[in-house]
Amino acid sequence: MSTPLDPIVSEFETQEQAESYERWFRERIQQSLDDTRSNVPHDEAMARVRAMIESRKRRHATS
Repeated sequence: MSTPLDPIVSEFETQEQAESYERWFRERIQQSLDDTRSNVPHDEAMARVRAMIESRKRRHATS
């Protein structure tokens, strides 16, 4: 059985959940660091996201 954690101190109910999340998080960070695809500058990424949002707004406005 896993050790319960204080909800004031941790968002996780147990130490086991906290450790599992920590492992998952570190794996995702490492995957990102290991990714060989070229990086997209922040401004370009934001422009792409804004374009997607606007496209969906227009699509829903005509529905």
